[in-house]
Amino acid sequence: MKKWRFSAERIIAMIKEQEGGVATAEVCRKHGLSTASFYKYESKFGGLDVSDARKLKALADENAKLKKLLAEQILDNAMLKDVASRKG
Repeated sequence: MKKWRFSAERIIAMIKEQEGGVATAEVCRKHGLSTASFYKYESKFGGLDVSDARKLKALADENAKLKKLLAEQILDNAMLKDVASRKG
């Protein structure tokens, strides 16, 4: 999973700042990020609170861990089938 340059709390603070009336370009210039990145973050974190963002990150981490475990199990299963087919 890609590591973000900004924490979820900081991204949400930037979005709230922009929603408070500050121009998007000004928020981006102040925090040193492109408008495209800002809108990407806004689509992902818009409407979330900090606690919701933490839950989202925890779920994404758990999902990545489970995908890795599944891939390892599929690989083990394929190896066992290969060995069994060679013996029989």
